Amino acid sequence: MRIALINPNTSSETTRMMLSIASEVAGTDAEVLGYTAGFGAPLITTPMALDRAVDAVAALAGDLDQADAVIVAAFGDPGLDSLRSKLSVPVTGIAEAAMAEAAHGGRRFAVVTTTPELRGRIAATAARQGHETFAGTWTTEGDAVTLTADAPALEASLANAIQRAVREGGAEAVVIGGGPLALAARTLAATFAAPLIEPVPAAVRLSLKRIRSDGNT
Repeated sequence: MRIALINPNTSSETTRMMLSIASEVAGTDAEVLGYTAGFGAPLITTPMALDRAVDAVAALAGDLDQADAVIVAAFGDPGLDSLRSKLSVPVTGIAEAAMAEAAHGGRRFAVVTTTPELRGRIAATAARQGHETFAGTWTTEGDAVTLTADAPALEASLANAIQRAVREGGAEAVVIGGGPLALAARTLAATFAAPLIEPVPAAVRLSLKRIRSDGNT
């Protein structure tokens, strides 16, 4: 089986990092192939950049005909509906998958991320998926681009936001919202009592489930 992982931003380094994590989760069940947006922003931090990423994702549709499933690996799930209308294979968004895992069993969950301007889009995604237990979004302080480039500072800032989400929002699970945050999410996962949901692994798990389900129909 082959899973195509699309990075909707233009950073090939981010693609490689997410591809490494996704491949580890997929193991021998599937080969994961990485695709990087040909235009747009190196880091999606605003609604405008997220909208631009919809076009960048759509532009890659013609390259995905050999895939058994596709993952859209930006937390706004840009272009998800468009790809689903064009492709005959399962298409999964990392926000979609992560929120589903976080809400499992009726858990109250929060999103922690570095992009305060995308709070409204994140809330809209949760509402569109029918998540009544969504507690809200807590964000790190400072410039997202600068913070993402400094791993120790990013982890410390995310940890602080996670603590606030649990304390202020009553979150029973926390989604680390963003493909470029995948490595930090993995590092922090074992340090909190509340489960931290990593979006890229969640999307791989859901993709594999959907491939198998399609194969049984």
